[in-house]
Amino acid sequence: MAKLVSLTYGEALFEVALEKDTLDQTFDEIKFVKEALECNKEFIQLLNHPKISKEEKVAVIENIFHNKVSEDVTGFLVIIVEKERYDKIDEILSYFIAKVMEYKKIGVATITSATELTEEQKDNILTKLLDTTKYVQFEIDYKIDPSLIGGIVIQIGDRVVDGSIKTKLAHLARNLQKIQVSGV
Repeated sequence: MAKLVSLTYGEALFEVALEKDTLDQTFDEIKFVKEALECNKEFIQLLNHPKISKEEKVAVIENIFHNKVSEDVTGFLVIIVEKERYDKIDEILSYFIAKVMEYKKIGVATITSATELTEEQKDNILTKLLDTTKYVQFEIDYKIDPSLIGGIVIQIGDRVVDGSIKTKLAHLARNLQKIQVSGV
């Protein structure tokens, strides 16, 4: 059900922004709203509070986001509140952001390495990713995991390319266990 709600609302916002040619502005504003909500968990609690009326919640939305985002985005947030979908607001905003990134061919990757990568290594990885994927741009989150020993692990969506020494050693160990010693 949550996927259907986020898809329905996120898709509607995407279509309106595309139709009005405000996709970039709406994208930036929705990222701003999402970040604001993530930094203020009390705000989500307020929206979910059963003793606060819908009208009061709408007034809070309008007061907080007035002059910070467009009327379209404020109106969209008001609709979410009026339809009592505020418990799904994070999923709706996340769906919209992912939809726009896919539309604009912006990939999101997580690169995990055993040690800090140099700028040259990061540039080489970015170039390789751009050459081997459909994306024209990437947002990359770099992480360090010393247990990898060496190499890197690249994750884009649900796809993972594991070139770590840790994984290669695990494969080697499994293969060695399969070998039977002959003549014993």
